Amino acid sequence: MRSPRALRAQISRSALEANAIALAGPDAVADLRRDAYGHGIAIVAAALNAAGVHRAVVDDRDSDTLRHAGLTPAEGAATLDPRDLFGLPGGGGEPVMRLVGSVLSLKLLRAGEGVSYNYTHVAAQDTRIALVSGGYGQGVVRAIGNHADVEIAGVRHPIVGRVAMDVCVVDVGHAPVQADDEVVYFGGAGPAAGALAEWERVTGLRGAEIVCALGLHVAREEAA
Repeated sequence: MRSPRALRAQISRSALEANAIALAGPDAVADLRRDAYGHGIAIVAAALNAAGVHRAVVDDRDSDTLRHAGLTPAEGAATLDPRDLFGLPGGGGEPVMRLVGSVLSLKLLRAGEGVSYNYTHVAAQDTRIALVSGGYGQGVVRAIGNHADVEIAGVRHPIVGRVAMDVCVVDVGHAPVQADDEVVYFGGAGPAAGALAEWERVTGLRGAEIVCALGLHVAREEAA
């Protein structure tokens, strides 16, 4: 059974439908390969059907799932840009995927002490760090260590040190952060809404590549 504290991808049905409605038309063909870029073929196909988009390019294994949702598999190239459909950097629309984890534990970090592999981050002053769920084993790109933030209780805090297999270390300072608090890596409507663009700049990967890898490795849940 999956722990509620584990890293997970929340897929916003309302954002999907709003994006799809803006793109719908008689020639609209969505690209839903690779399990809808990691967003989940069943969730995305149902939202597209409700929004008036009825054709999509899919991997052969997903043809039956697509038909069950009321869509028709299409031949050739898609006409809709996945960046617009899924609200990815460089496109329009609302972000559809919200990547969230949890604070697992907290500890004091003294000035001069380092964190994570090879101590690539050393504290300049006494502070507090949080161990949060999500690591390269789930698709969190290792390059974001020391170069990206997460959102906790509406405030952004830096990821410090190297990303580990299952966790990241976050410097929360003296903020009132507690164990089990939700951690937002990107997406949603808060300060981390556009953080996926930062991941693109830091890693050199496209947002579509990042969300696809994450969506295929972590548990997904449909959200409003």
